[in-house]
Amino acid sequence: MNFLTASGMGTGFMIVYIIAIVAMMYFLMIRPQKKQKQKQAELMASMAIGDSVLTTSGFYGVIIDITDDTVIVEFGSNKNCRIPMQKEAIVQIEKPSIGE
Repeated sequence: MNFLTASGMGTGFMIVYIIAIVAMMYFLMIRPQKKQKQKQAELMASMAIGDSVLTTSGFYGVIIDITDDTVIVEFGSNKNCRIPMQKEAIVQIEKPSIGE
């Protein structure tokens, strides 16, 4: 009889342990990733022509044109250096100052 109660307590502890591990994985891995995806989606939605951007490769440029999934970015002071790229390649956007 004593064996059955000990086994029942072990099973209950195991279930609580598994639930605790799943909860920790959610709060440490899944939730931050969802927040980062939401932040990236907001960044993509706020993109406008004339914004200064930083690409994943580390280049700074200015958005010249925007389509559904691509943007054309002008790099440097040379007005002939315009490169089309995917929107996902942009990691940071800086809106132009009103005084400029």
